[in-house]
Amino acid sequence: MSQESFEIQAEPRDDQGKGASRRLRRTGRAPGIIYGGTKAPQLISLDQNELRMHLDHESFYSHILNIDVGGKKEQVILKDLQRHPFKQTVTTHVDFLRVVAGQKLRVNVPLHFLGEEDAPGAKAGGVISHLMTEVEVEVLPKDLPEYLEVDITALEIGDSIHLSELTVPGGVTILALAHGEESDDRAVVSIVPPRVEKTEDEEEEEAAAEEAAADDKSSDEDASDESGDDDGDDSDKS
Repeated sequence: MSQESFEIQAEPRDDQGKGASRRLRRTGRAPGIIYGGTKAPQLISLDQNELRMHLDHESFYSHILNIDVGGKKEQVILKDLQRHPFKQTVTTHVDFLRVVAGQKLRVNVPLHFLGEEDAPGAKAGGVISHLMTEVEVEVLPKDLPEYLEVDITALEIGDSIHLSELTVPGGVTILALAHGEESDDRAVVSIVPPRVEKTEDEEEEEAAAEEAAADDKSSDEDASDESGDDDGDDSDKS
């Protein structure tokens, strides 16, 4: 587990509801809640600027945090974060889950990809496709990793790495694999063939073929209309 430490200052709050939250945000603070463990949920507010600086660190999202609420300290993890739909730097609500020693946590841990420049598939012109950027794990607080590494140094074009092939520290369980279902063993990253750009000649040939097909269809429709007219004349004469 990383030795990096995050210290968060918060204040208790009593007001609830959308109106109260809007008033709080106008003062430069973000509404939040701490829940879990054996204690009752607690409503809090945090300084938007301080929170924004913490959120700029990737490890903040998968790290045990120290939060001080009016002089009372607790350890928590970030469980949910809501941002303003148009102002992404403004947090509209934040949820923290209490950390209890000896009680496992479920946390999304980011993936760090290694060896991208050295992968044979990439050198051959293949495109690296990151199919997942984080993975949910179950782990005791003391074993919580800051991130998981994915080494793609050996990948060729057409190769991929699945969840079951990741190297995880002791005590860490990837939840998607917990039930042993093969269908849950998703690909994490792959190298796909490069997209071949069409030449001008090929584009012109395709356009000509489409135009010819359209002309043929128009001719068939005209022929069908004429046949229909002839049938109509015969029925009038009978």
